[in-house]
Amino acid sequence: MSREQFWFFHPFRVRYSEIDGQGVVFNAHYLTYFDTTITEYFRALGYDQYADAKQTGEDFHVIKSLIEYKAPVRFDQELDVGARVARIGNSSLVFELAIYLKGGADALVTGEIVWVNTNQTTHRPVPISSKIRAQIGSREKHLA
Repeated sequence: MSREQFWFFHPFRVRYSEIDGQGVVFNAHYLTYFDTTITEYFRALGYDQYADAKQTGEDFHVIKSLIEYKAPVRFDQELDVGARVARIGNSSLVFELAIYLKGGADALVTGEIVWVNTNQTTHRPVPISSKIRAQIGSREKHLA
């Protein structure tokens, strides 16, 4: 995944509490990096997921998460985590994510997260609103 595919990046610095006995980031923390980056991605779009869920009774469920480790990420490294919506279905969003050293060109870790928009009473899929589609489409030109 090339860095140029992303318009949005969120910075991190690896904390001591995030590394394992091998001195690399413990595997579960990558999902935290991805989740935080997706939250900040939507904040950058002007979408308040929490407020929208309260208003509509709809919210997203994670149904798939995939991580591919290409190179170790180590203590105190500064990172840029890129996020983009790769696809929008009727009720689903597919995010592609990648972790780079700050300013670096080669992805150390890549990932895919799939969300499904659901009614929070029935937990059944519901269509993604045109408002959210428009907000994502305003930055993700490959979806047009």
